[in-house]
Amino acid sequence: MTKYDNYKPHGVIPAALMAFKEDLSIDEMETRRHLLYLSKTEGITAVTVNGHSSEVHACSADEQKRLLDISGDEIGDKIPLINGIYADGSMQAASLAKMAYNGGATALLCFPPHSMRMGGISHRPEMAFAHFKTIADATDLPLIIFQYADELAYSLDTLVDLVEEIPSVCAVKDWSPAQRHEQNIKVLQNLSRPVNVLSTNSAWLMSSLVMGANGLLSGAGSVIADLQVSLFEAVKDNDMINAKSVADRIWYTSQVFYSDPFGDMHNRMKEALVLLGRMNRAIVRPPLVKITELEIARIAEALDSAGIVSLETDQKAAE
Repeated sequence: MTKYDNYKPHGVIPAALMAFKEDLSIDEMETRRHLLYLSKTEGITAVTVNGHSSEVHACSADEQKRLLDISGDEIGDKIPLINGIYADGSMQAASLAKMAYNGGATALLCFPPHSMRMGGISHRPEMAFAHFKTIADATDLPLIIFQYADELAYSLDTLVDLVEEIPSVCAVKDWSPAQRHEQNIKVLQNLSRPVNVLSTNSAWLMSSLVMGANGLLSGAGSVIADLQVSLFEAVKDNDMINAKSVADRIWYTSQVFYSDPFGDMHNRMKEALVLLGRMNRAIVRPPLVKITELEIARIAEALDSAGIVSLETDQKAAE
């Protein structure tokens, strides 16, 4: 038994970035610094690693294990750790799930396999059951379904059936468009065994939270977790004046983080951390490439407009 037994994901959960060196190896010191900073953010309820934001697509299984080990060593005694399960094969996903269990993860964020594209999810929902059952049979850790917004999105009927048939499913990270997102919240959070909907609609976060999502899980939390906590708590308290004020600040960051091309979002977040003195370099692994100096300047302007200050400025203000 651990202090996180019966854990149910909720509240504000930032998804951590991963720092790399110039030779593209993991920069463990800077990754630890980033994780520690996140863990000290008052009001967050967990930290996610080995997700999109940590470039899991470009990391080997050994590197994913190393990131979880680093995370457990640095912050595992302070806060729950959610580990991403990113694999196209269910057996590989089960292997990662066992690794995460042995490595001290509190819960698993299960990405939809790209092997279920081309009609697999929509026409063969039994593929989703096979995938999640394979993972659930490998570990009793709580499972979070990552609900995409494209052809890899599960139908609401499939989500409900997964919850009802696989007891370890405890939450859905929802990237659905607005109408479907609201429907998911209303249905999934009111089942006989409710599961929490964790919004990842960071580009319109206040609207999502007002719909009633019981939490959020977002890569933007690697930069603005404190603002996300303020917004989540204001909405929960029905303090719409304060919520709108915080959302107005977040708006500046969402405009730059989630501009086209959308796939550069986490590159931009790394550059934001460099500008804020929270990471010493913004290295990404191929096929991702560094963004332009013009775009970095736009990020700096957005951070300034949002009133997000660097560590150096914050320290001077505290003196």
